[in-house]
Amino acid sequence: MNYLELQLRLSPDYTDILIAELAELGFDSFVETDEGLNAYIVESDFSEQAVQGVIAKYADQTAIVYEVSSLEKRNWNAEWERDYEPIEVANQVRVRASFHEKDARFRYDIVINPKMSFGTGHHETTAMMLEQQLGLDFAGKTVLDVGSGTGILAILAAKMGAKAVLAFDIEEWAVENARENAEMNDCPQITVFQGTIEDVNSDNEYDIIVANINRNVLLAEIPTYTNFLVNNGYLAVSGFYENDAMDIQQKATETGLSFVKLMTNRDWTSIVFQK
Repeated sequence: MNYLELQLRLSPDYTDILIAELAELGFDSFVETDEGLNAYIVESDFSEQAVQGVIAKYADQTAIVYEVSSLEKRNWNAEWERDYEPIEVANQVRVRASFHEKDARFRYDIVINPKMSFGTGHHETTAMMLEQQLGLDFAGKTVLDVGSGTGILAILAAKMGAKAVLAFDIEEWAVENARENAEMNDCPQITVFQGTIEDVNSDNEYDIIVANINRNVLLAEIPTYTNFLVNNGYLAVSGFYENDAMDIQQKATETGLSFVKLMTNRDWTSIVFQK
């Protein structure tokens, strides 16, 4: 399976907007560059017509130039991996690559080698989800990580004491990467599989569900997440803009969830609900 790289040259003011728009088209990984943005998608999911439609929406506001190239299965963001610096969340979590030294000042040390997967903590949504997790009690709990990417959220859940974490992603490379990262972080209680929420055993129940995806998937699947939650269980979500928060909250309320906490960072939003 090959990936395509979409290279966009555009104003930095429109980077986050294009990330959100392209995520809706199936692009699952993004790297900000000096000239704009690189976005990545499975070749079979790519529609140039859809990309042109997104660009046309903003043609009157800003100039956007793009080109598309094919990538063989490889560590396509290797240069970015080499350059990325550790990130720190709420003075408690430090996310680093394997070539960075451990910093004993942080309670939770997470090692992530991202390969093809999205979720090193550098994006606002991932960092917010990590911070939201710090406000929850994972000790002895069962956890479901929806669209796990690198497995970073599952790993923090395990390090915070979760007894069992089930994580899944639709992308084969993400599953391989999450398994490698779970092993590297000594988290045997994490199980990762390739699939969707429909592949999760309907008899299972979870104390905490984390889902960092996008608006449309969340709106479609929040009722399913609610069914998987135990009473008084928590759902933490992100991957959408602040102006979509009302729609997310409405859907959560309709399914019997109560609002707990909202965070925003550069217009991105994360919300925690309780059943």
